[in-house]
Amino acid sequence: MLWLDFETFSEVPIKHGTYRYTASCEAMIVTYTLDDGPVHLWDRTLDAHMPAGLEYALHDDNELVTAHASMFDRNVLRYALGIEVPIPRWRDTMVRALAHSLPGGLDKLCEILNVPHDQAKVKDGRKLIQLFCKPRPGGKERATRETHPEQWQRFCEYAVADIEAMRAVARRLPDWNFRAEELALWHLDQRINDRGFRVDSVLVEAAIEATARAKQGLSDETVRLTNGNVEKATQRDRLLQHIVESYGVMLPDLKGDTLERRLNDESLPEELKELLRVRLQATMSSTSKYISLANGVSADGRLRGTIQFNGASRTGRDAGRTFQPQNLPSRGLPPQADIDLGIDAMKAGAAHLMYDNVMHLAASAIRGIVVAPPGKKLVVSDLSNIEGRYAAWLAGEEWKLQAFRDYDAGTGADLYRLAYAKSFRVPVEAVDGGKGKGPQRQIGKVMELMLQYQGGVGAYLTGAETYGIDLDEMAEQAWPALPGDVIHEAEGFLTWTIEKKRPTFGLPGKTFIVCDALKRLWRRAHPATCGIWDDLEAVVKDAIEQPGRTFNCRRFLIRRDGAWLRIGMPSGRALCYPSPSIDKSGRITYMGINQYMKQWSRLHTYGGKLLENLTQAGARDVLFYRTPAVEDAGYEIVLKVHDEIIAETPDEDRFNAKHLSSLIATPPAWAEGLPLAAAGFESYRYRKDD
Repeated sequence: MLWLDFETFSEVPIKHGTYRYTASCEAMIVTYTLDDGPVHLWDRTLDAHMPAGLEYALHDDNELVTAHASMFDRNVLRYALGIEVPIPRWRDTMVRALAHSLPGGLDKLCEILNVPHDQAKVKDGRKLIQLFCKPRPGGKERATRETHPEQWQRFCEYAVADIEAMRAVARRLPDWNFRAEELALWHLDQRINDRGFRVDSVLVEAAIEATARAKQGLSDETVRLTNGNVEKATQRDRLLQHIVESYGVMLPDLKGDTLERRLNDESLPEELKELLRVRLQATMSSTSKYISLANGVSADGRLRGTIQFNGASRTGRDAGRTFQPQNLPSRGLPPQADIDLGIDAMKAGAAHLMYDNVMHLAASAIRGIVVAPPGKKLVVSDLSNIEGRYAAWLAGEEWKLQAFRDYDAGTGADLYRLAYAKSFRVPVEAVDGGKGKGPQRQIGKVMELMLQYQGGVGAYLTGAETYGIDLDEMAEQAWPALPGDVIHEAEGFLTWTIEKKRPTFGLPGKTFIVCDALKRLWRRAHPATCGIWDDLEAVVKDAIEQPGRTFNCRRFLIRRDGAWLRIGMPSGRALCYPSPSIDKSGRITYMGINQYMKQWSRLHTYGGKLLENLTQAGARDVLFYRTPAVEDAGYEIVLKVHDEIIAETPDEDRFNAKHLSSLIATPPAWAEGLPLAAAGFESYRYRKDD
């Protein structure tokens, strides 16, 4: 094993992406070691000739190479040193940590895994990186070994300590989820990142210009609406103060969902509503992605390095990097024809003449930046309702599995209409008069999306924000059909909630009662799903309290060894929960990244949340384990986004959405009985259909 690390300099900021950075970087220091041997340092500012031992190891096909965040080191080798080490020879301690639900940062891993790492030197090392690895502010002369000899010596010592820490971390990391198929999938992921996707640079530049013009217009409008008290709608504190002083309205924050709710408040004056609309437009974050795109695109017009394998460390799903393709807007978009027209308008420099909300147009059009190069086309396919199908398969909810099969065969009802029918105990033919997408189907959709993971009333608020649902209106539509006994139970729960001073989420009493009643109806219709919540929670607690013993739970094997709780999934991969415990109130806890604070802290979980983790992880495995077959069939994957694949192919009929869909909708051998379906489209430009 060759352990490898680089210290580099580049005029290009690293935030522009690994590939854009490394294409023009200078490798100043190389630290390396072989197996358990001493760490060597090659100072390339002193001697440009590579040490013989390093050169031999890099060119030895039998030598594995390990780095931390190896995509960076692999590309430094490629661009700065002209050496191409084949991807199958690489290993990565960061990806290995992420695969076991640990943070990716080396310093944090040292802390968690009790690896001795002098924090004073770490802090000093960060300062030295700022000094030597980046252009100095104010146009100052670049810092080098010659200009700062004492700091350079400490910089070299830091580089040696870093590689020693990486090797020590590797000894302490498990490898359950970073071998065999998972390792091969990561190698494929690296090839996909190397490949990247073609970017419509004309659209990117046009969108940047259009949004810049729109932001100036929004600033002018803010000045007008506030009589000059606020210069930009993005000035949060000044805007809040103005709203209080001018309108007597206290807002807890200026988040999007808060403003959306207040826009429906008839008591607010129209001038204030207009100011809130300006704020919503001015803070649309998706438009900033165009700037990231412009900065990150390589010289050949392709954007690379946008996928972080195992980036969602709890489930193993991908996370986005640089461009963040996993976080593109997908709901509330205009019709596709309107987006196409908007793209043409932006390219013509006329968007501000045709659209009142250019920011929303730009956000809606951002998927259009992914294009096919000349002579090729894009083929896209998306697994249909994979989480709903996989959760039903895990739970053994047989009626629902059959419903999916019937629907796929063209003989069954729409699943959202069926969900309403099962919950309200009415014939599916009667739902919404047997046709269309009316209010009853909408209620069924909300129930399906929000309640699968043991959600209650609070889950409806999430659903309302995500899917643009008016809960008060939904309550009025659902109330006449609710059974009396269920209303009685929900009314009792509301009374108890108020007595215990628990949150009612600001909902009117009737809306709260309807949300709780729908929860109860859904659970009555899903006994197997409710059962797996209870089973998972009970067996996980048993495993925590009885280390070294393997427990069976439905399709899972659950076991605790030392500081690790593992839930073995049907795919053979395991979800990992570090440092599991049961607190004084009987809740399951473990150590993980707090999604809000982004800090390593103690979290708690429960049966429904465990099912959510396992379902999302399993949905990931279903798609990922089919990607080798997709590549073998000639589809060159350029993006994986949630449960969707975007591939680049020759412009030939044999490559088509139907064929790609059949490839990804073929259940893996370990998922026998799981009903899968997929659909997609072909395009020279990728834009997700409504």
